[in-house]
Amino acid sequence: MTKLVTYDDGKVGRVDGEEIVRLDVPGMREYFERGGADDAGERTPLADAKLRAPITPKKFFHTAGNFREHEDESKNVGWTHQIAPWINFFQNVDAIVGPDEPVIYPEHLTEELDYELELAVILKKAGTWFTPEEAADYIGGYVIFNDITARDIQRGEMRSGVFSFCKAIDTFCPLGPWIVTPDELGDPHDLKMELRVNGEVRQESHSGRMSVTIPEILSNFSALGYSAGDVLSTGTVAGVAGFKSPEERALLYLKPGDVIEAEIEKIGVLRTPVISWQDGHGTPPPPRIRPWGDEA
Repeated sequence: MTKLVTYDDGKVGRVDGEEIVRLDVPGMREYFERGGADDAGERTPLADAKLRAPITPKKFFHTAGNFREHEDESKNVGWTHQIAPWINFFQNVDAIVGPDEPVIYPEHLTEELDYELELAVILKKAGTWFTPEEAADYIGGYVIFNDITARDIQRGEMRSGVFSFCKAIDTFCPLGPWIVTPDELGDPHDLKMELRVNGEVRQESHSGRMSVTIPEILSNFSALGYSAGDVLSTGTVAGVAGFKSPEERALLYLKPGDVIEAEIEKIGVLRTPVISWQDGHGTPPPPRIRPWGDEA
């Protein structure tokens, strides 16, 4: 296996050159729960297929603080809280969108929409309480995750030292374009990482800059219990708009009409357009809402 995809009306397949070979399984989670699937005999040209988010997991473990360069850049703006190692919270799986599916800008909620390029891991089987040395046995593949974040909402949430709403709004979880299996990807700590907005490089780093290893991350959070097909993100790299100067932030925050390209070497490019609430829902946005007050 190399690249695993969900496509068209939810079919599951593997990429074979310029074609997708359909697999005899109803969904990607079931693929991992069953330990694989046979070919179903159906082939579709890759160019003719509509790729979907490769998986909707039972649990999406959102980890952060693993790239210390992100903590370092937060000091540029006197961020409200330290970005400590070993941060974990759960992502809203209903917010997942696939390649070329839009992020819908909720203008009534935020004026500071940001991007965060991340490498995410797919768990191939259930497990709990395992060591870093055992972690490789649980890795089913890797995928690109763009952690869309409303920074103004995040600052308000972090008055309590916690945050979730700012990253879990509908469409804020682009995932894709496919799952690359470990045998195809090789060393996950030797990958170039780059995020572009309208062709302009915004984030540029390398997975080798993590302060901890992926096996250590997987082992650390295994106490929470993994299911087959769960997703675990590994944190973003330097270059987010929210940690730039005020003048730069005004220019770099996302807006309707932008196109984000999140790229990780050996995986590919996850392309995500940003559209307005009007274009996404066919109606004007609701009245302005500030759940955490104007001072957020």
